[in-house]
Amino acid sequence: MAKQVEDQVLLTAEGLATLKEELHELKTKRQPAVIERIRKAKEYGDLAENAEYDDAKNEQGFVGGRIAEIEEILKKAKVVERGDGNGVVQLGSTVKVHLDGDTEEFTIVGAAEADPMAKRISHESPLGRALLGKKVGEKVEVDAPVGKITYTIKKIS
Repeated sequence: MAKQVEDQVLLTAEGLATLKEELHELKTKRQPAVIERIRKAKEYGDLAENAEYDDAKNEQGFVGGRIAEIEEILKKAKVVERGDGNGVVQLGSTVKVHLDGDTEEFTIVGAAEADPMAKRISHESPLGRALLGKKVGEKVEVDAPVGKITYTIKKIS
């Protein structure tokens, strides 16, 4: 039974919808556009010295790889419904933390939908793991390259 849990990819409902939307976009728009680029590039002649053809083939490989990756994630997806959480941080929670006079806000998401630049951090990241199960007012310490960083939880929503 433990194998089943390891094979699951935890997602929020929003993350699942985003992945399905990306897959649809890739299959209905990007993939046909790349195929058309390849067709046109072949018309230019010698494929051995055709940069447009090489570029289009590289894009085709990327698009095909991303489609396969998303399909695999969706096969293993387990949507975690966010309940009231009884005031504790859980997958899907948005957490406002205080750090050295600054306030930051993070949303805890599954690894497949993490985007640190958008403040969407994985539940598997050091900060994500430290925050899970904690309540407002609690402090969490995270090991970072610069040393230990202490966050104080100010709000969970």
